[in-house]
Order: sequence, then C-alpha cells, then structure tokens
Amino acid sequence: MLSVTARLSGLKTSEGGCVSAARRSPTARHRRLIAELRRLRAASGKSRQEVAALVGTTDITLWRHETGLSRPTPADVAALLEVYGLAGEARGTLLEMAREARKRGWWHRYRHTLKPGFDSYIGLEAEGSVLRTYQPQVVPGLLQTEAYARAVIGATATDPAPSEIEEQVAVRMSRQDLVTRPDDPIRLVAVLDEAVFRRRVGGPGTMRGQLFHLLEMSDLRNVEIRAVPFAAGAHCAMDGPFCLLEFPDPGDPGVVYLEQAASGMVLEEPEELRRYALMFAGLLARALSPDETVVLIASAAQDG
Repeated sequence: MLSVTARLSGLKTSEGGCVSAARRSPTARHRRLIAELRRLRAASGKSRQEVAALVGTTDITLWRHETGLSRPTPADVAALLEVYGLAGEARGTLLEMAREARKRGWWHRYRHTLKPGFDSYIGLEAEGSVLRTYQPQVVPGLLQTEAYARAVIGATATDPAPSEIEEQVAVRMSRQDLVTRPDDPIRLVAVLDEAVFRRRVGGPGTMRGQLFHLLEMSDLRNVEIRAVPFAAGAHCAMDGPFCLLEFPDPGDPGVVYLEQAASGMVLEEPEELRRYALMFAGLLARALSPDETVVLIASAAQDG
C-alpha cells in the first residue's frame, strides 16, 4: 500500500499527469481530503468515538467531516493529524488541501440556477482528466455553441426566466474552457446517438452552426466524437445519458454522473463505475469511427 506521502505527492504539480494549481477545484479537494482522513483513521486502529474524544469534538462532528457533510477547518484537520501521527510533507499537503477545500469555485455564484447535484459535478469536472459521455438527445454541454445551449436550456425550462436562462448559458460556456484551454485540457470522448445530429434545435441556422462547431471540435487532439447510427439498433445504454469522469491522480477513483429533469446524481460505488464503464465499451463497439462520424455530421449539416 502506498504511503500517505506517496499518494499525495502528485497533487502539487502538473508534471506527470498530476493536478496543476490552475485546475484545482474546492469540490475535488474536499473529496480527496475526506478520503484521506478516513484512511488515516482506519490505519490508526482507533474508532471514531476514540478520535473524537482525543481532539475534543463529538462523534457526530467527526462523522460529518468524514462523510463530506461538513468541511473541516485547517485547525480541525491539524488536530486530527496530530492524533494520527502524520508529520512532514504529507501533513503540509493535507493542511493546504483543507484550506483549498473551503474556497468557493467560480460556479458558486450561479448555484441558485443549477439543478441540485449539478454544482457538485461541476466541481469534480473542473479537476477531471478524462470525460466519457453518452448523449442520446442533445450535444454535450462542453461541445455546444452558445445559440444551441440557449435553445436547449430555454426548451427544457419549466418556468423560464430570461435572467436564469442566461446564467445557465454562462455556466455552460465557462465550463468549455476545460476542453479548449492550451494547457492540460480534459480529454473528451463523446458518443452521441444519430438523433443528436438529426434533431433540429433552435432553428436551421442554430443547428447548422452547431454541427459545423462539432466538426471543428473533432479536429482537437483531446476530443473524440463517435456516432451511434440508427442502423445499430438497440444497445446497452438505451436507459439514458451518463458521464464517466476520471481524475489525473490514481488515488482518486472516478465518478459517474446521471442527470434527470430536476436534479443530478454523482455515483461513486466501484460496482456502479464498472457497470457504466462496460456500457460505454459496448457503445464504442457499436459506434462509427471518428472519421465515419465526421461524414455523418457533414451530411446532417447539408441536409439541414
């Protein structure tokens, strides 16, 4: 088993596939921090009640820290690390992580317009290294044009307020920096049903612009777009869309994100990750190649 120092050493630099300072997300920092605190307590052999008594807090408070329901202060973390006997570089890294976890991401000011659960996903996505997504109806948000995004958000809003629609569009456009930034962009593999390219969203001009944008994005080295044609028939992901997110550090297990009409849900159980990874592999087996997908998109743009 890796030592705490070895597990955490990759979090301080962008070299070797690790997380750069520009990509650090408070949500992802918090997730990693609570995982390390749980590991340290388990390694100490002490119960939650014993540790709580030693640091002068309650069992409930420590449980909230370890489950992510509350964000411990650096002072809280320092007290716990004293009990666990952690010192040196690993201690400093965890204390810095505790400070970063209490900051607010850029998306925080928009949280009132976002679906419950989606703000947590955005915070994890901000530190992801690979995103694999299946979408049966719409272009993924990271690949949408502004006009297409506005049309989708407006059509799916039950009680659309112009200001809230514009805020959601702003969030979607800001997220796209993950794909287009020159330094360490996320790798995006998008498998899209043929219906995504055939369904006219926002009128002919908007849809044509979106399809040409997909052709441009497919030229990026970090973007792969694959179409599942109608001719492929029934497949393993017909229950709906999903996202599989991986992180640059091997100590951070991936997550699955499922979005519904009124909320979103982040799944972290290993069996759930395995199930969706197998589903994505099944989709790739039925999908057109990237080059064949470009031909399909170009054909849809001409037809539109």
